[in-house]
Amino acid sequence: MKRKRDIIVLTGAGQIGMSIARRMAYGNRVFVADWKMENAETIAKTMIEAGFDVVPIKVDISERTSVLNLIETAKKEGDISMFINSAGVSPSQATIEQILKVDLYGTALLLDEFGKIIKEGGTAVTISSQSGHRMPALTPEEDKLLATTPTEDLLNLKILKPENLNDTLHAYQMAKRCNVKRVMAEAVKWSKRRARVNSISPGIIITPLALDEINGPRGDFYKNMFAKSPAGRPGIADEVANVAELLLSEKGSFITGADFLIDGGATASYFYGQL
Repeated sequence: MKRKRDIIVLTGAGQIGMSIARRMAYGNRVFVADWKMENAETIAKTMIEAGFDVVPIKVDISERTSVLNLIETAKKEGDISMFINSAGVSPSQATIEQILKVDLYGTALLLDEFGKIIKEGGTAVTISSQSGHRMPALTPEEDKLLATTPTEDLLNLKILKPENLNDTLHAYQMAKRCNVKRVMAEAVKWSKRRARVNSISPGIIITPLALDEINGPRGDFYKNMFAKSPAGRPGIADEVANVAELLLSEKGSFITGADFLIDGGATASYFYGQL
């Protein structure tokens, strides 16, 4: 009987996700999932032409039935040993409600469901954002609510009601703060399977999504941020993949429930750049 291979699932068919998947995909089958099938097919084609075994699939991470279908389809091919989540929308792309549904609820849903089936000793990384680090601190009680509220009740929290959020950027910041807190709580649950899960909070990384932001209404803000940051520039997807490779590999075996800020020092400059 032919032995099934390990499976890597990537949600979010973009440059960051592909850069990470390429580092980890040797000898494994990769399912590339996106809510736009053409996006998944584009990334799959690029990887297939580079010699990888890749299957494109459509998923809506904000719908549990769609996520469960993705998992069941992938499991037919083997054990899911690695999960990479880079799906999301940006403040210039979506409404407050869409950001909360996709970036916040969708990420919580993915962590919830993949945590139930990840292979013993498996690993995962989810892409958050520097935005979660730039907003004022929440109370310990609010942080705990973001971390531990059952997924289906998250959007009912008072602090996440659209009327309590200033704009789409505020909604995005709350979503990304929630991502980091959920990863911390999920790491405890995932440990029962000897599995690890971490998050990465990139700054502005040059991708199509980032270009929407740079060329959008907040473009001058981002350009000023680059100029004042210690690195003096935005990042590239491979710089995020460098850290993800550590977290997903055995070299990161003592790292779980952690978040890694990769922003060229932009957040440091935001808080302390005038000193």
